[in-house]
Amino acid sequence: MTTWTGNELTIIGNAEALSLAAIRRDGTLGDRVVVGVVLLGGDLYVRAYRGTESSWFRSTQVLRKGRIWAGGVEKDVGFEVANEALADEIDAAYRSKYGHHSASITNLVTSPAARAATLKLVPR
Repeated sequence: MTTWTGNELTIIGNAEALSLAAIRRDGTLGDRVVVGVVLLGGDLYVRAYRGTESSWFRSTQVLRKGRIWAGGVEKDVGFEVANEALADEIDAAYRSKYGHHSASITNLVTSPAARAATLKLVPR
């Protein structure tokens, strides 16, 4: 099993955003999308603020594999649906990291729709 290095967690966790792309059925990478990322307890999380119907979220659910880019780190990842019990803690991490933006942005990424579309990034 592959794990994050401490350096990767620091760089990605501190990045304002990351780019991600899901792997398509034909093995190619899909289009990149830029999303916010938070670090919580040694794990990295991203959310689709438009919820589970967001096209990029749906693309991550086909093979549940992709690639991320952030702060000079490029890594192959798996996409796992986040543990629902962590939703409040992930909300708090988003508010802490992105609270300097307008309230409308933090409200989007902590909405019920976004909470339902929270993914844990797992190195592979």
